Amino acid sequence: RPPSPLPLAPPRAARPPPACPLAPRGGLTAGATQGAEVEEGELNVRQIDFSKKHLLEHNWTLWFDNPSGKQNHTTWGQTLRSVHTFNSVEDFWCLYNNIVPPSRLVHGADFHLFKEGIEPKWEDPTCKGGGVWKTSVPKGPNAKQHVDQSWLHLLLALIGEDFPESDTICGAVVSIRNRGDRVAVWTKTASNEAVQIAIGKHLKEVLDLGEMQTIGFTAHEDAMDANYNRRAKDRFTV
Repeated sequence: RPPSPLPLAPPRAARPPPACPLAPRGGLTAGATQGAEVEEGELNVRQIDFSKKHLLEHNWTLWFDNPSGKQNHTTWGQTLRSVHTFNSVEDFWCLYNNIVPPSRLVHGADFHLFKEGIEPKWEDPTCKGGGVWKTSVPKGPNAKQHVDQSWLHLLLALIGEDFPESDTICGAVVSIRNRGDRVAVWTKTASNEAVQIAIGKHLKEVLDLGEMQTIGFTAHEDAMDANYNRRAKDRFTV
């Protein structure tokens, strides 16, 4: 069966990005000018030059996967496709505003956002020594809104280099499933417990998870050893 079309959103009015949605590394320097001198007590506002793109620390690629059935090691990744690569705040919003949100994907589909040059596969040279932090989106009347909001917040944290040890981040995945949607962050350093714990704690902050909610980290090598017959045990939890 041929793969389904890419999840493009229907035409709609352009939605401009919010004022300075993500500051480039180092704050508002390139393209920003100091406002005119003001009287004491008045607010001195910096004006941002939106004619110049605000480049990100890394280039990022959005991937889409919509398998038609249960996969195994032989078939996994055959339906995985690269959608678009961007490298600026403005290009991110252009992409985000023109694809459907995760809540409108069919069950079994995934969005992946990974640094350019890294494929969202266990076998990728950058990923193979790492693992994944996962959390489930609670079912309920607001589940669709929740998964969309969680995904957007995670994307902004990724491309804004908001995570501690951000160089060890590979990317993120949102998975739409019948039993409950999932959001995950992939890293490349499963052996470094201190780094993983810091990333896991920050992920809980980004997704606004309560102190009582626990999330777990699974190493890719453990998952591959477990195959698809059983679930690998979490190496770390926060």
